[in-house]
Amino acid sequence: MEEKHVKLGETIWNYMSMGHELKKSDVILVFGSHDRRVAEYAVELWHQGWAPWLVFSGGLGNLTQGVWDRPEADIFHDIAVAAGVRPDSILVENKSANSGQNVIFSYKLLNDNNIPTSSIILVQKPYMERRAYATFMKQWPGNIEETSLCVTSPRISFHDYANEEVGPMKNTVEIMLSDLYRVHTYPEKGFQIYQEIPPEVWEAYEKLMEAGYKWKY
Repeated sequence: MEEKHVKLGETIWNYMSMGHELKKSDVILVFGSHDRRVAEYAVELWHQGWAPWLVFSGGLGNLTQGVWDRPEADIFHDIAVAAGVRPDSILVENKSANSGQNVIFSYKLLNDNNIPTSSIILVQKPYMERRAYATFMKQWPGNIEETSLCVTSPRISFHDYANEEVGPMKNTVEIMLSDLYRVHTYPEKGFQIYQEIPPEVWEAYEKLMEAGYKWKY
């Protein structure tokens, strides 16, 4: 990638990462993805005592369909158990196909198991934090005003994020373009709450699209 495009991508990355401060909670809710580091980070949070329950949510989504042969939540579950998390501290929701379903199906699973949900740590990829937050705040079936939410992600910088699994930086940039467009358009569809996009962030989006970058999904 050209350096000017890297800087534009970093502008979007910084906006999409929300930087919430962690706080002790009832549940660590982990959205599935194509990045196993999300599961590994959630396991760290559990071992550190941030919440007693881990919920892994995700079937096969846009980035894992045809790539993984098992649901994202099942793979994340196995990562957690291998890293020493007690199986009786884990719940698995492996049918959801998008972020809205992650929220709705996980709520039902927690409710069915009589697990408190007054405070939740939501774990996603760094550049998915904002979209995950906006979706949760719109789709959570419980009383959102009585639910404390913080969103977090693996502590990885934009420049260090690329690896063999998630692909090169260009791949991440094109996924971010897709996600930012959804942050922009999904509120009017009723999928997410509205969030203001600063002019410089939308300008970065437009410049990357004009340069030939495309939505990844």
